[in-house]
This record gives sequence, structure tokens and C-alpha cells, in this order.
Amino acid sequence: MTQPEKAKRLRELHHSGQILVLPNAWDVASAVIFEQAGFPATATSSAGVAAVFGYPDGQHIQPELMLDMVRRIVHAVSTPVSADLESGYANPVQSAVRLMQAGGAGLNLEDTTEEDPSTLADLARQVELIRVIRSNTNLVINARTDVFLAGIGDPATRFDRTIERLQAYHAAGADSLFVPGVKDAQTIGRLAQTLKGPLNILAVAGSPSISELQKLGVARVSVGSGPMRAALGLARRMAQEFSEQGTYTAMTQGAVTYAEVQRMLTGKGV
Repeated sequence: MTQPEKAKRLRELHHSGQILVLPNAWDVASAVIFEQAGFPATATSSAGVAAVFGYPDGQHIQPELMLDMVRRIVHAVSTPVSADLESGYANPVQSAVRLMQAGGAGLNLEDTTEEDPSTLADLARQVELIRVIRSNTNLVINARTDVFLAGIGDPATRFDRTIERLQAYHAAGADSLFVPGVKDAQTIGRLAQTLKGPLNILAVAGSPSISELQKLGVARVSVGSGPMRAALGLARRMAQEFSEQGTYTAMTQGAVTYAEVQRMLTGKGV
């Protein structure tokens, strides 16, 4: 598929009546594994990609490195790729255009400030930013608010503030609306019923199952840095076993073979 076709397909997947499950890749190999598992699209994890290059999450990575990894992932898989570019770095519109030029189909855009991830961007400014990205790209815009995730403001007002911001983003051209930090079924159901656009939920420990999220009205579920952190957890368990027991069980159980990796990545390099 061409880039416009991938963007069109990703947009359609939000309205198919079947919840869109997006695994979050952090490098080419993980993206290929997710594609081979049959997912119709893949997302990237900003924290995962940043960790690959030795940076913490939170816009510390150089935008060029983030976009280069996204470009490599896009080249390696045939399905649409939605990229997490955090708050867009110093120039969100330019980052979005470069993402589209790299073949990306979608953009995850946060509404916290670059200077302080615990502070929300000015609403009018964020709305205008989404309008400009909408007018300059065909990307599927997944507009995110961190009111719940960052615990911003009075807890009693968080639901209404989240609705206010996301409704404004949707009116400005956002295709889907992302609320990380919420995992109780009652709040998720209220969000899905109140929002005018497709709701994206971040699955974490204690979240409802995918089938339960669909019943609640969720259109899209992603897993963020979870897969990358799970892989690091396995690496830690292997290291502990090597050091403490001198055995290799954690490394060998369920491992992808060397030959599989070579076949999987043949022709995937950029």
C-alpha cells in the first residue's frame, strides 16, 4: 500500500465495529513480530524507541533518531504504522510532515508542554496545532490528553476537563482520542459514551480485557511501552539466572531461533 492508502486504511480501522488492537513496537524486529502475529496495524512506543538509543522518555531523544526508527519500521512492515512522536518536539507540524514523508500513517500527539510533562498545553494553542497538522497531512491524528495519567488538577474535575479537551481536539480534526491513565470500567464506559470520536485506551495491569473494552465502547487499545518493558524484564531474569544459578532456562524457553530471526529480517533493512 502507498502512504495515502495506509492512512485511509488506519482511519477505517477505527470505525469497523471491531476494536482496533495496536501493539507498540520499539524496533524493526518487534514490529515484524507483531505484523506476523496478524495485527492489521502497528504503533510505536516513544519510550521504547528512546530506550533503544539510550534516552529516557519525555522528549529527550533527538527527533531525527525517533523519525529514523519510525522510517525503518515503516519500511519493514506492509501494514499501517502509527507513530508516537510525544508532543511533537520543537516543531510539531514539521515533525508530522516528516512522519508522513517517511511513510507513517498515524500520529500520536500529547498535550503536555515540552518543558514540563506535568503541565497541560494551552487548550486554544493545542487545538490550533491539531488544525494545522490536519490541513498539512493525511495522518490519522490520535490526540492524547494526560489529565488522568499525570494526575493534573482536582480529581473531581478530571473527567470533565478530559472531555472538554478531547471534544475540542476532535472538532479540530483529530481522528481518535487517547486517554491514558484510566483503567476502571466505569470511567472508561463514561468516556466512550460521552466522547464524539473513537476512544483509545492504554492497557496496563488491571485494565479490562480487550473484549470487555469493546463492550464498553472503546474503539482502540494500545499497550505503550509495556512490550518493551516486558522484554527488559526477561533480560533481567536471564541475567539473574546466569549470575545466581549458572543456568539458561529463562533464555531458552520460548526463544525465537537464530534462523527465524534471520528469515524474519531478510530484506527489512533500510
